[in-house]
Amino acid sequence: MPNVGGPRNNSTSSTSRKAAPRINEVDAASSTALSNLRDALRRFVADRDWDQYHSPKNLAVALSVEAAELLEPFQWLTDESSQSLSPDQIAKVKEELADVFLYLIRLADKLDISLLTAAKEKMELNALRYPADKSRGSNKKHTEL
Repeated sequence: MPNVGGPRNNSTSSTSRKAAPRINEVDAASSTALSNLRDALRRFVADRDWDQYHSPKNLAVALSVEAAELLEPFQWLTDESSQSLSPDQIAKVKEELADVFLYLIRLADKLDISLLTAAKEKMELNALRYPADKSRGSNKKHTEL
C-alpha cells in the first residue's frame, strides 16, 4: 500500500506489485463499489433499527475501539514476525480491518463525507508535505524536513 498517511516503514518490494495509480486517478469502479457497500451497510443498520445508536460520536468511539482491537494480533511481535503472520493471525487481522472499514464508512456516511475525495485530498496534501526528493528514506515529520 502506498504511504498515504506520512512516513512509515514499508518493506514490501516495489517489484512485487503492479504500478499504483497516481493520486488523481480515482477509479469510478472503486467509487461505485464503495457506494454499494455504504448502501448495504445502511440497509443492514435499518433492518436492525440501529441508526438510533449511530451518532457521529458513537461511531467514532466504535471505530477507535475496533482500531485498538486491530493491534491485538501484533502485540508482542517483533517487526520481523509481524510481517509473516500465521493464517490464524491473518484471519483475525482481516476481521478487525473489516470492522474498522465498516465503522469508517458508516461515520463518513453520517457526516456526508466522501471517503474517496477525503483520501485523495489528504494524499495531495501529503505529497506537498512530503516531497519525494526530501522525504525519501526518512521517517521525519514534514515539519522537520
